[in-house]
Amino acid sequence: MILSNEEKRTNYDHYGDAGENQGYQQQREYRFRHFHENFYFDESFFHFPFNSERRDSIDEKYLLHFSHYVNEVVPDSFKKPYLIKITSDWCFSCIHIEPIWKEVVQELEGLGVGIGVVHAGYERRLAHHLGAHSTPSILGIINGKISFFHNAVVHENLRQFVESLLPGNLVEKVTNKNYVRFLSGWQQENKPHALLFGQTPAAPLLYKLTAFAYKDYVSFGYVYVGLRGVEEMTRQYNVNIYAPTMLIFKEHINKPADAIQARGLKKQVIEDFITQNKYLLASRLTSQKLFHELCPVKRSHRQRKYCVVLLTAEANKLSKPFDAFLSFALANTQDTVRFVHVYSSRQQEFASTLLPDIEAFQGKSGVSILERRNTAGRVVFKTLEDPWTGSESDKFVLLGYLDQLRKDPAFLSSEAVLPDLTDELAPVFLLRWLYSVSDYLSDFWESLLHSNWREMMPLLSLIFSALFILFGTVIVQAFSDSNEERESHPPDKEEVPEKAGKTEPSFTKESSSKIPKKGFVEVTELTDVTYTSNLVRLRPGHMNVVLILSNSTKTSLLQKFALEVYTFTGSSSLHFSFLTLDKHREWLEYLLEFAQDAAPIPNQYDKHFMERDYTGYVLALNGHKKYFCLFKPLKTVDEETVGSCDLDSSRGKPPCGLGPKPLKGKLSKLSLWMERLLEGSLQRFYIPSWPELD
Repeated sequence: MILSNEEKRTNYDHYGDAGENQGYQQQREYRFRHFHENFYFDESFFHFPFNSERRDSIDEKYLLHFSHYVNEVVPDSFKKPYLIKITSDWCFSCIHIEPIWKEVVQELEGLGVGIGVVHAGYERRLAHHLGAHSTPSILGIINGKISFFHNAVVHENLRQFVESLLPGNLVEKVTNKNYVRFLSGWQQENKPHALLFGQTPAAPLLYKLTAFAYKDYVSFGYVYVGLRGVEEMTRQYNVNIYAPTMLIFKEHINKPADAIQARGLKKQVIEDFITQNKYLLASRLTSQKLFHELCPVKRSHRQRKYCVVLLTAEANKLSKPFDAFLSFALANTQDTVRFVHVYSSRQQEFASTLLPDIEAFQGKSGVSILERRNTAGRVVFKTLEDPWTGSESDKFVLLGYLDQLRKDPAFLSSEAVLPDLTDELAPVFLLRWLYSVSDYLSDFWESLLHSNWREMMPLLSLIFSALFILFGTVIVQAFSDSNEERESHPPDKEEVPEKAGKTEPSFTKESSSKIPKKGFVEVTELTDVTYTSNLVRLRPGHMNVVLILSNSTKTSLLQKFALEVYTFTGSSSLHFSFLTLDKHREWLEYLLEFAQDAAPIPNQYDKHFMERDYTGYVLALNGHKKYFCLFKPLKTVDEETVGSCDLDSSRGKPPCGLGPKPLKGKLSKLSLWMERLLEGSLQRFYIPSWPELD
């Protein structure tokens, strides 16, 4: 029966029963539920939402995903701050703060604060992007910047945290001493000014949030009615001090343009009030963005928007043409007509496009009526033929133009393409740079104090590495200077190694690490006058390094020689000289006869006797012990320079130095040879006595 009945077969497959005992199952389920409820075995008893449905019912509407955060939350944070909680499953601390979080969210969301919840288990990318490495974490976002909450999770701390995210200069404190200056700022800032009269010393958070949302359109001030001297303002503007009152001032500071008063000002009421008074009666066009907002592009015949533009000269005080234009705008305010003005000196291309004869309007004001046709700048317009003086006749002509425009939209007969307006209120580059540096330093300090140490480890590692290198360099330099001073004090100590019978001279190890004392290399010529003092009677432990050159190669070889031996000039045991081959060839060849296998010396009958090139040879002469070491330049560019006297060259080969090569290239490996000289690893060629230098 069960197999033949499709419904019973399905029930049996799913539940193990054909459905005939449903009454018994319902009764058993009722008894279990009754048993369950009597013992209160419910998740709410432990305040731990194992049930994902219950958890989602609290934070479901605030859950954020990465794309939603990047595309919506970050751009929206320039209008309102966001408070975001990072949570995860099996987080006992998250459950502990849940009641407080719910209470704070209900209050702050009603004030205009954005709320978000990120589940670190499902949105790891977003949690890592925010820098949250533990749960629960609470952070705030404003102007795209992230700030972490580090205090105890209580209602008052969270409220103060949100308030601390807002800039400190959003709301200006206004008293009877500075209210005139504050309200007169509309000329420079090109904004209406709002004043809130309240009974608390500080401005309410709702008012600050509104000021942040509309900071680009309205300047906000707060008046504490309990402050002494405020009675003058309250009497002048007829303010009831027992109820919050909000006033909007535009071009006239003696009388508010609009006002609201209520026992409890709600967010929507304040936003509607500000939205209706975002602009001045005759705002100044200071940027292309403001031009788009005040004079939007025509979308249909029923949505025509006309702009009456006053092109005037810049003035510190209200001039008669502008005052007359302002009074005309106040008397003829309509939904389809917007009144604006432009400083001709600051927007010269814009003004010259609308004025038919720029010379006729030089130093004078003009009025144009225009309608934008597209976002590329195409407009149709009509300019008053005569300059605007603010007289009654001018007002009558302008009123007639507006009447004709209502009857016939084709009245605007002229057409042009307006250039983009220059942003007059944009900060200069230096100020933008200073603001950026200030923000960077504040973010760095905040990160240094509160950020997760895992994020700070690369930066700290870099800082400590730089300090270690700097400290090590200073210590090495200090020890080097002290050793150099200690060695240079007693001049007679240089003879100690010789008296002690050591085979190595004193310069072999220590002198290589000395720092050059001069910025040049002192090289003297070895002649018959200096021969005795520089070689024959050279002090024990000293050596003379002699460069062999000719008159034609003197300049280039000396320059290269100085570069190669400069790092070794710090030793007082080394002297540097040069020998001219044209004068003393015989003396050189006599010495080379003692250099075994180094360079076969030809006899006088060799046809190449006078053509042999010894330029670039370097001899290290020890006058006291009567030996020398030899450096020979390369045969070719590819061969390795051999810096010793025991070269592995066979007899009969032509000597090195033959063959074309740059002169300076002959000494390219001299510094390596000098290092081996100081190490004492070069072969020495001894002679019976030093020959005479003719």
